[in-house]
Amino acid sequence: MRPAFLTAARDLQLGREWAVEGETRRALGAYQDALELLQTLPPERTRDILLAHVHLAFYQTLELLGDKRTGQQHLHLGVSYARSTRDPLARAIAEECLSGLDVVM
Repeated sequence: MRPAFLTAARDLQLGREWAVEGETRRALGAYQDALELLQTLPPERTRDILLAHVHLAFYQTLELLGDKRTGQQHLHLGVSYARSTRDPLARAIAEECLSGLDVVM
């Protein structure tokens, strides 16, 4: 599973970079690739932490595009994973998103 985690983390990193560069569609594709890969893995803390980060990044990017409906679904899932894993960074990002600082990468 370790290679899968590394691949998903790389997709997340690339997605964030592309979102900052304004390549939002490319970023969303990278996030989708990460989600699809992570969803094939059995539940465990590392997977769930990555899912939190991917869902929150998805939300932030969709907010930049003005897609509130889909973005809210990702926000809900990202916050849920962040809370359940108790990962400090994921929780901090979730709190920023919830407080309205939703475009901070």
